[in-house]
Amino acid sequence: MTMENSLVKKSIIKVIKKNIGICILLIIAVCGVVITSLVPPQILKQIFDQNLVPKSSDGLLILAISYMSVILFIGVFDFMKEAVLTVLGQKITKEIRIEMMEKLEKINAIFFSSNGSGIVVSRFTNDVDAISSLFTGGIVGMMIDCLKIVGIVFSIWMFSAKLGTITLILLPIIYAITRLFQMRMLKAQIENRILVGKVNNHISESLKNAQMIKSYSKENYMEKKYTEHLLDNYRTVEKVNFYDSVFPPIIQITRAVVIGVIVILSSKQLNYLGISLGMVAASIDLISNLFTPIENLGMELQNIQQAISGIHRVNDFYREPEDDIKSKELSADEIIPVRTEVRLAFNDISFNYEEGTDILQNISLLINPQEKVTFVGRTGVGKSTLFKLIMGLLKPLEGNITINGIDVYNIPNSEKRKIFGYVDQSFHLIKGTVAEQISLQDESITREQIENALDFVGMADYIASLENGCDTQVINDTLFSQGQRQLLAIARAIVTNPPILLLDEITANLDSITEEKIVSVLQKASRAHTILSISHRLSSMIASDTVVILENGRVKNAGSPEMLLQNDDWYRSHIALEKLTWS
Repeated sequence: MTMENSLVKKSIIKVIKKNIGICILLIIAVCGVVITSLVPPQILKQIFDQNLVPKSSDGLLILAISYMSVILFIGVFDFMKEAVLTVLGQKITKEIRIEMMEKLEKINAIFFSSNGSGIVVSRFTNDVDAISSLFTGGIVGMMIDCLKIVGIVFSIWMFSAKLGTITLILLPIIYAITRLFQMRMLKAQIENRILVGKVNNHISESLKNAQMIKSYSKENYMEKKYTEHLLDNYRTVEKVNFYDSVFPPIIQITRAVVIGVIVILSSKQLNYLGISLGMVAASIDLISNLFTPIENLGMELQNIQQAISGIHRVNDFYREPEDDIKSKELSADEIIPVRTEVRLAFNDISFNYEEGTDILQNISLLINPQEKVTFVGRTGVGKSTLFKLIMGLLKPLEGNITINGIDVYNIPNSEKRKIFGYVDQSFHLIKGTVAEQISLQDESITREQIENALDFVGMADYIASLENGCDTQVINDTLFSQGQRQLLAIARAIVTNPPILLLDEITANLDSITEEKIVSVLQKASRAHTILSISHRLSSMIASDTVVILENGRVKNAGSPEMLLQNDDWYRSHIALEKLTWS
């Protein structure tokens, strides 16, 4: 596993540098656990050889007290190890999540086109939790167990070279078994992580589209898809559980066989090993202690495999392309010193989400100050994508879009709200008051601006009728109708009085009376704004200076509505078709 540009590695190093004292305490605890765990068999040997075999009680009390004291120290060091690991593990987990959130704020917007919210949430929760287990009970525990194994083998070798040889022969066998389970479990764990993300994503989509699912009676379909994802996930969990449950019994059987062989080889009849009864007792204790860490390795293996698959996914997220560094020196006032002088230029731009499937191709346009431009065309020709390019959320594959000669992609995000007012086809509520739905908790926006924006869209009377007016808490979306949410979206866009308004099918969810009102208000306010709009219904679009017809990702035609009525068959037939629906 490559650790280049690794978020996990970066977080570990950062936490270690900040907590040198705790790390030293962990090293002391680890060394204490390893060393003290090797002492009891040596004391047991002395008890057998000096007291039990010769039936002498000389020094037995001291040895017994020593034995109990060492067991106590093992418990103390083990407690210290667990406490320190928990503290460090939580600090590392917190650092990883902080870095991931910072990454999420910088990540390129195109990432969200192919990754659902459930998948992203799974990386923040399940994958990071799996990584946490690596520090609280995984890699350090495995390191301690490996050191114990080395110490035990050395102690056995000191008793008998023959017994040490048998132990060394045994270790590759145990390693081969462990390695086999490691590879199988790693594959199953990676599959499980992917499928957990799909399950989470499906739940998120179901909640988000609950009304649509019920309206179109797609409950059975969604249940079926959820069951498929869940069953696939369970199959991978069953694989992991199978390997995890089979491994410890195999180790236990092997331990029983080895202890039996040692007893037989040490018997008076064979006396092959040539060791005393005390050494036999100590060797059996050591062999038991040898297999205990190997059993622990099997249990720790699952945590480590989960953590490794989690590390892969977290690091993949961390390596996602980021937005290019914006020029912090650029400000809205410098880019647009006079709001009546806004020149927006599309300089031969092309864009695609996936290689080989161009969404927009060679778009070149010049929009003059306070011009009203409407983009029309069939669904899927790239109109909404074009708006995201205009706001600098996406970067063109070729060419650029400029405002007064400044590339929009270089404008800091903090300045964009002062330049663009964007109205999407849907309104996303946040936790907070009605006023905060408009301001998005931007402290630079005054109460007067919020009230003016609500008055502008005709929502002032309704908001005033609420229990606490603008300070009413919005707990759920039942407080507003679909049309009212669209009006709030417009209020949110215009509250900062930006010079450029981007309206993406804003009348789609409004009744005819409200639609007419909004269109007339926007037309009245258009003297102070450059307005770019997307419309599927030509009859409801704002009076435009220019209409741009998009087809197959290109500009098919552009001109005034009157000119297009004269020379564009598609536009003329579309208007005629709408007139038929009116009649």
